[in-house]
Amino acid sequence: MNMLASTEQSQLTGLPFRLVDQGLLTDEQTKEALETTRENKLSLIKHLVENKLVEGSAIAHLASQEFGIPVFDLAVLDKENYASGLVDIKLIEKHAAIPLFKRGKRLFVAISDPSNISALDEIKFHVGMNTDPVLVEHEKLLKFIEELVNEQDTSMTDLEGGDLDDLDDIDISSGDDADEGDDSPSADDTPVVRFVNKVLLDAINKGASDLHFEPYEKIYRVRFRIDGILEDIASPPIALSRKLAARLKVMSKLDISERRVPQDGRMKMTLSKNRAIDFRVSTCPTLFGEKVVMRILDPSSAQLGIDALGYDEDQKKLFLDAIHKPYGMVLVTGPTGSGKTVSLYTALNILNTVDRNISTAEDPAEISLAGINQVNVNPKAGLTFSKALKAFLRQDPDIIMVGEIRDIETGEIAIKAAQTGHMVLSTLHTNDAPKTLTRLVNMGVEPFNIASAVSLIIAQRLGRRLCNHCKQPVDLPDEVLLKEGFNEDELEELTIYGPIGCDQCNNGYKGRVGIYQVMPISEEMGKLIMTGGNAVDLAEQAAKEGINDLHKSGLIKIRQGLTSLDELHRVITE
Repeated sequence: MNMLASTEQSQLTGLPFRLVDQGLLTDEQTKEALETTRENKLSLIKHLVENKLVEGSAIAHLASQEFGIPVFDLAVLDKENYASGLVDIKLIEKHAAIPLFKRGKRLFVAISDPSNISALDEIKFHVGMNTDPVLVEHEKLLKFIEELVNEQDTSMTDLEGGDLDDLDDIDISSGDDADEGDDSPSADDTPVVRFVNKVLLDAINKGASDLHFEPYEKIYRVRFRIDGILEDIASPPIALSRKLAARLKVMSKLDISERRVPQDGRMKMTLSKNRAIDFRVSTCPTLFGEKVVMRILDPSSAQLGIDALGYDEDQKKLFLDAIHKPYGMVLVTGPTGSGKTVSLYTALNILNTVDRNISTAEDPAEISLAGINQVNVNPKAGLTFSKALKAFLRQDPDIIMVGEIRDIETGEIAIKAAQTGHMVLSTLHTNDAPKTLTRLVNMGVEPFNIASAVSLIIAQRLGRRLCNHCKQPVDLPDEVLLKEGFNEDELEELTIYGPIGCDQCNNGYKGRVGIYQVMPISEEMGKLIMTGGNAVDLAEQAAKEGINDLHKSGLIKIRQGLTSLDELHRVITE
């Protein structure tokens, strides 16, 4: 009987023999595995490891001895440093083989089964290089490939699947209706088209405000700005840099042959009969290609209503009272990305009734609203904010919105309009409400005109909102809380929350909340302006009148558990 077993074992050769010889498998287990893999045309190594018959590290070292191939530990390989872009991700998945690095005209490929000659041959044909195998553990190889696929969820080749075929049919057009007859020269069935469409849809679904397509020397990355923070989303092959830029420019009706100067354009993505998203597109030549940035302009944001903006009740009343006055000026101030446009469009949406004539001058108009006469200023053609305002005043306006007061001429015309029976809405880039008044004075606008025309100033910021699913109380010393501005008598019952992070949010935050300083111009403030009062004097007067500055308004949001102390510090600089 023993002689028979010895004879049967002697029939095994190569790797199966080594497995039995090393005591990793019995003779019977080995033959059963061989029979199963032959019948099902499977890899022996894959079968043994995935069925936990042999440890992956043990079989890798045995295979190394049998085939004379070196072993490499994939755990030490940085996914950013492997030879990406040389081999299609679908080919990597199909053969479970990863291009590690190239040396001269030879490409070293990580595989777990050296007998898989067809994999090496197909990769050799694909890249036009000779391929040398490097052995890796099967489990680590599969994990590495899975991470690659997950990271390239929006990569070119992942969009080949049938379940994404509808990406070809998305209705995308230029923002300029006059150019609608100009068809895209790109074939609609190319992976580039699907990739771009998928990225745009992902950005909308994730609530991004901006998309960045960025070429560098060795990598290409796509980033989304979500809740005010940029995040890496995808890394398509750098070889596709020009094709991606060209596709985005074609969609926006820009000149694809011009890559040396910046260009600006628009495009529209129609998602359904009732919803379309506009994108403002900007290109800029960089060292390694054209960077393209797209701002998402969702018209539905103007339909949110004032309650969704996060005003406190007293602030909301001041805002509504001011915009419903027959004349005067309401100014919204804050840095880029602080939500000024949404605030102005919310006001316009409230005021947009059939009995009012509303005109806006913008650079450019970000959200299209039916019933409102919107004008894009064009300084190159001579259409400036000031010229647009002069034209509006000859067209029987009730309400005028100026995208931004940038110079004294625009400021003086806007002030004059507010004094002569028109409601004027506009923005300025200042840090808080009192500094807005001194900015107008510094521009050259007469103090008595400011005092008589400006009725309300809103300074605002957008802070990230804490995730309701995972936020947790944080323990802070009383001295810190008192220094921040909390009252001593509220410390016992005060609960401050901080971000944790879960699968429902982005690092502990989801969405944003508005933080406002809403300052009506009282008689006392008007006197201060006319007597040369500075921003500090105006801030002190506002505090006397019970107007919360941005920091105090932020503390209210913290008391309500809406945001964190760290986030307040991030968005408000004293």
